Amino acid sequence: MKKLVKSNKPTRLAFAERMVEYGEINQDFVVFEADIGYSTNSYLFDNQYPERYFQMGIAEFGMMASAAGMAANGRPVVVAGYGVFLTMRALESVRSFICYPNLNVKLMSSHGGTTAAIDGVTHQASEDMALMTSLPNMHVFAPCDSASSRALFDVTMETQGPVYCRLMRDSYYELYDESATFKCGGSNVLCEGDDLTIVSYGDILFQAIEAAEELRASGVSVEVVDAYSVKPLDWDTIGKSIAKTGRVIVAEGHQQRNGMAYEIACRMAKQGLSAKFDHLGLKDTFAESGAYPLLLDKYGLSAKHIIDVASEMLLEQELAV
Repeated sequence: MKKLVKSNKPTRLAFAERMVEYGEINQDFVVFEADIGYSTNSYLFDNQYPERYFQMGIAEFGMMASAAGMAANGRPVVVAGYGVFLTMRALESVRSFICYPNLNVKLMSSHGGTTAAIDGVTHQASEDMALMTSLPNMHVFAPCDSASSRALFDVTMETQGPVYCRLMRDSYYELYDESATFKCGGSNVLCEGDDLTIVSYGDILFQAIEAAEELRASGVSVEVVDAYSVKPLDWDTIGKSIAKTGRVIVAEGHQQRNGMAYEIACRMAKQGLSAKFDHLGLKDTFAESGAYPLLLDKYGLSAKHIIDVASEMLLEQELAV
């Protein structure tokens, strides 16, 4: 597995920087912002292309309706904001005005999951994936670092129809280099193993990698899958991995209910795929304001918790034998 390197660039910044570069490649798309351009970093696009940047104020519902109107007339629109407000305050507008007519509106969503940390519950988007994956025609991507953010910006723009791209407030690690490839409906197997599959995405992927390394050091052969395309899901890769290892843990910075784990469990049941299954996420609770590592530990999302679940899963198998 490639060694993680500390990052000083949040995914929201890498995504915005690529957006500026892409503005020269595609001169049709415009950017809408909800009065937090210096936080999402969409202001960088304003600096370069002020005639293609629209400051819509704190009015996400109307901003989505306006984006739909412009997209209906042929101009793709990137809408920047915080995940909580883009997916909840503007949900009906996204559903009825963007997804229903299948328009080219791309949601640049910062503060995914508990990465909002010190900003507290009102800014922590822990239900966003459930909402966005439930909408017909919506695609959902979750990059974990700078290279994947840049690459998935291109995929976002090249994908026909609405896209929700989940970004982070802070910087964590760099995993990929610029040569890594990403696609709509894809995933990346970061390391191969025979005893256990861990599926994750975004910030929690780093916890999965840390857990896998510790488990591998103790003799457990772990396969880690970066399911960066949450919808459509790369079930072919994930399903084959689960069938091979016979055990799977899904770890995500989201409510357990209706997250990616629910879809994986449903697909396993439909196909009669017999394997040990567990998932980590927020257990029907809000988080709280606090330091990010402490939140992960308190709410069961850290590498330690993944290791504990894996150890219990492996012990159950030994006892059964």
